[in-house]
Amino acid sequence: MTRYAIYFQQNWVGDHPAEWFQSRVEPSTAVVRDMEAAGVLVFAGGLEEDLAEAFTADATSGTVTITDGPYAETTEYLGGITVIDVPDLETAKMWAGRVAEGCGWPQEVRVIT
Repeated sequence: MTRYAIYFQQNWVGDHPAEWFQSRVEPSTAVVRDMEAAGVLVFAGGLEEDLAEAFTADATSGTVTITDGPYAETTEYLGGITVIDVPDLETAKMWAGRVAEGCGWPQEVRVIT
């Protein structure tokens, strides 16, 4: 079995009215329930959108420094991640497609090494 990360950048979501986002709750949670039932779900969750709630831990200087906010000023940031454990790439692609359909926006997939 191989673990895959299925994730999206927040800017891929697009601008939609609140009703549209509400309409995505059931289809996206249904996919998570299906992953749980299939025994492939390791973790799934969205990330806080308010970057003021983010912080950075940096130990590259030899001393750990904790600072407020993301590491770099950016308009693109991770919006959510799902980790699955599946037997092959084709199965990962299938689940990524289901997540994309459920959420209503694109997903990127990478092997976790």
